[in-house]
Amino acid sequence: MSSQTAGALQLIALMAALALAYRPLGDYMAKAYSSEKHYKPEKWIYKVIGANPAAEMRWPAYLRGVLAFSAVSVLFLYLMQRVQGSLPGSLGFSSIDPDQAFNTAASFVANTNWQSYYGEQAMGHVVQTGGLAVQNFLSAAVGMAVAVALVRGFARSRTGELGNFWADLVRGTVRILIPISVIGAIVLVACGAIQNFSGIHQVGQFMGGTQEWNGGAVASQEAIKELGTNGGGYFNANSAHPFENPNPLSNLFEIFLILLIPFALTRTFGRMVGSLKQGYAILGAMAVIWIGFTALMMWTEFAHRGPAFEIAGGAMEGKETRFGIAGSSIFAVATTLTSTGAVNSFHSSYTGFGGGITMLGMQLGEIAPGGVGSGLYGMLIMAIIAVFIAGLMVGRTPEYLGKKIGTRQIKLAACYILVTPALVLGFTAVAMALPTPADSMTNSGAHGFSEILYAYTSGANNNGSAFAGLNADTQWFNSTIGIAMLLGRFLPMVFVLALAGSLAEQKPVPETAGTLRTDKPLYAGLLVGTILIITGLTYFPALALGPLAEGLAS
Repeated sequence: MSSQTAGALQLIALMAALALAYRPLGDYMAKAYSSEKHYKPEKWIYKVIGANPAAEMRWPAYLRGVLAFSAVSVLFLYLMQRVQGSLPGSLGFSSIDPDQAFNTAASFVANTNWQSYYGEQAMGHVVQTGGLAVQNFLSAAVGMAVAVALVRGFARSRTGELGNFWADLVRGTVRILIPISVIGAIVLVACGAIQNFSGIHQVGQFMGGTQEWNGGAVASQEAIKELGTNGGGYFNANSAHPFENPNPLSNLFEIFLILLIPFALTRTFGRMVGSLKQGYAILGAMAVIWIGFTALMMWTEFAHRGPAFEIAGGAMEGKETRFGIAGSSIFAVATTLTSTGAVNSFHSSYTGFGGGITMLGMQLGEIAPGGVGSGLYGMLIMAIIAVFIAGLMVGRTPEYLGKKIGTRQIKLAACYILVTPALVLGFTAVAMALPTPADSMTNSGAHGFSEILYAYTSGANNNGSAFAGLNADTQWFNSTIGIAMLLGRFLPMVFVLALAGSLAEQKPVPETAGTLRTDKPLYAGLLVGTILIITGLTYFPALALGPLAEGLAS
């Protein structure tokens, strides 16, 4: 069997597994967020935090809950790192420097999980499990809560109430993320991932020196790392490390976890707004982009010419032999089209066009299918933009799901799509203009520029992966990427929740013969075209200086 055929079979198996899980999981999540029943563990949590889960919130109150909770989370995780040297289970590691502690705290709370440190050489068991792994759950639950609030904005009318943030946060964690993560961790352990609290031990000689490894609760963290589209690895090699991702079966399962909730949330959306066809239209747009990017990546990496590539069967540099080009390509696209950022290969070693595909996947806004929650609300923002463009074409006031898209709504949507490009391009321009940041580049020319562009694209889009040729553990990059991660995560949420509040207040508009049918393939095609055009106009000049120039020169 050829490598290409094996890759196609992996992709088919992955799509089949996602299709089987789509309906039951999507319906279950809709029921979880719509239920009026509170389980005993949830009641205990509400009592501890002093929240009333039955109290409805308007969008400003919902936003205050999101921001206050996230701010406390950043402070808590920062302090844990700063006092690590005094904590039990630190494995002898010292406390983290202030700039790196800020970067890491911002990263994990923002669901970015950018890491400018070697996990196995910097973080002890307490920080890894009690700090980083906890935020893997909570940051994902926050994103899902915001997405559900926007869906309620479409589903409700003549009210500004969007639900209760604390109830949505707890339910997302207790009812969805924890149960699936437990099952996922068991599967990964069965595949060979480690799960222990072992200390540092020597494993033999390596190139004239002693090689040391430390254990950890890796499988449990790996499960929520992928399921919550987090991406931060227990080890520096991330999902290329055999302790995290032992074999091709575990590799395919991890990709499945990455895509599971983002795709299933389209079913949740359709169920909550009362039209499953609307959810299918969003799902179709997501699937077209994801399949297209995956096919393009596999073609690029398999077809690259040259004697070395032909002998290896493709561009194998930077890829694990146990996964091959197909398993690496599918993983790379899944992790950059979502906000995961986990890697099982070295993105900097991909071909020029291959590296550009990973970058473009993030620049689309990570909406195909995107992060848990953030992918759905990002796609719904683009759906509003597409409806607005269609309305301009026919000279009719645009409507989506029975809600008019007026001046206020389109301004909020426009602000949403402008925030991230402004952060990415602005920070990249400043970094390239100053002398000190450029010293961190391993490469010069187009690839060196791509390293900087990729870093800020990854940070502002809350992805967390890296080209890795860039030395980002400096005060400049720790600080600026940390700021980009926080602004790129929470500023868009402001516009999403404000939009949700304005939609919930509206009176439904009856459907007429002139209403654009947003549950048809024609609209799904318009949505895909809108996404590609907006992204192309925004990022093409920067991509032309980096991966496109490198790809054309090779």
